Amino acid sequence: MSPIILILIAIGLGLAGWLAGRAKAWSFQKASPQARPVARPIYHAWYVAIWIVVPVLAFIMLWSVVAPQLVTQSVLASDAAASLPSFGFERESWLAEARAAAYGNAPGVFNGGAEALVEPYREAISRYSTIGYVLTFLIAFGGGAWSFLRVRPDFHARTKVERAVMIVLLIASLVAILTTFGIFASLVFETVRFFGMVSPIDFLFGTFWGPDPMSNPASPEGDRYGAIPLFWGTIFIGAIIAMIVAIPLGLMSAIYLTQYADPRLRAWVKPALEILAGVPTVVYGYFAALTVAPAIRDAAVAVGISNASTESALAAGVVMGVMIIPFVSSMADDSIAAVPGSMRDGSYAIGATKSETITRVLFPAALPGIVAGVMLAVSRAIGETMIVVMAASTAANLSANPLERMTTVTVQIVKMLTGEGSFDHPATLSAFALGFVLFLVTLVLNFVALRVVKRFREAYD
Repeated sequence: MSPIILILIAIGLGLAGWLAGRAKAWSFQKASPQARPVARPIYHAWYVAIWIVVPVLAFIMLWSVVAPQLVTQSVLASDAAASLPSFGFERESWLAEARAAAYGNAPGVFNGGAEALVEPYREAISRYSTIGYVLTFLIAFGGGAWSFLRVRPDFHARTKVERAVMIVLLIASLVAILTTFGIFASLVFETVRFFGMVSPIDFLFGTFWGPDPMSNPASPEGDRYGAIPLFWGTIFIGAIIAMIVAIPLGLMSAIYLTQYADPRLRAWVKPALEILAGVPTVVYGYFAALTVAPAIRDAAVAVGISNASTESALAAGVVMGVMIIPFVSSMADDSIAAVPGSMRDGSYAIGATKSETITRVLFPAALPGIVAGVMLAVSRAIGETMIVVMAASTAANLSANPLERMTTVTVQIVKMLTGEGSFDHPATLSAFALGFVLFLVTLVLNFVALRVVKRFREAYD
């Protein structure tokens, strides 16, 4: 039974209930035009529709989880399941092949022993699909009948509908909070497991990163899990080089577009600048690897640096800075444009020049929005992976030379979690510890940004 079909049925039944509730509410006004109902017909219609759709959707979510288990239990209880292996991978493989063939997702089965299970699967699927459809209609009919009978001239349908909408909005607002809590809890749990195998001191202050996924997890080498090179690479590429490129170019472009550019030029340049934010990062990675990195290497060789590499932190940082220019520029542009015109006019009235007005009036007043844009850009740069992989390599290197190979935390997280590594091995669990530290760093940056924004907002409100 496809959940999509059930959802379409729920929508159709909800529409029918909506029309029925609206028609009944209109009949009140036709019967006695002087006696005005306490709620408009549209609210009665939505009240009936909600009581049909919401219970049905809740049942669909529950049934989509329960039905596959019931089907499997029915097949295991059949006579054809007697030939199944007792346990292990082969047993699960037979069941998976028979299930796929019964659902029509596969033309047949590979193992001959699974052939006898296809027909019991089909019978169970058909039986429980019928049960699901029947229960769907019964639930819809029950909810619709109960709500339809409550539709009366003195029924406060608007209050009920608005309360339901408020609950939906509350749930939507809680999704972000619960998601953040879930991410934090999962990171903490796996990080605690990792620190049970590797000392936090070795991890946070070690200067060599070289986990071996093939080593014995019972005796991990803690000195191979020093994350300082990764933290430094993340800061050096994403928060230093990229910001040196993005902040000046982004702010200057925002100042020019808001204060100096002709409106016709601004109408073309601003959308063109914001297109950079929509370019896939893999395209930036190709640009960094094939154009910027070789150019930087050739320039370094031309000035006498013979050991310059094609993969370098400078190449990745420069391209990453270009990528996040729209984040800084767009936020700064909107913030400067939102400064009240009276502040600008007052500055001109006391004899200030345009440049003085920009630096001493507009820029400080727009600083909260500018800081928010910079912090958004920093977070975006810290989380970037593809550009670093293609232009700066995956080698952990603790160096201040921007022409050397370097890597970041996110690149190593991807490296540790890809492949066939066991989640009981410290090499794999180290990805969660790196993610936890990155989460805390981003959280601290956000707190700092909020503090700066609050301080300057109070000064200019």
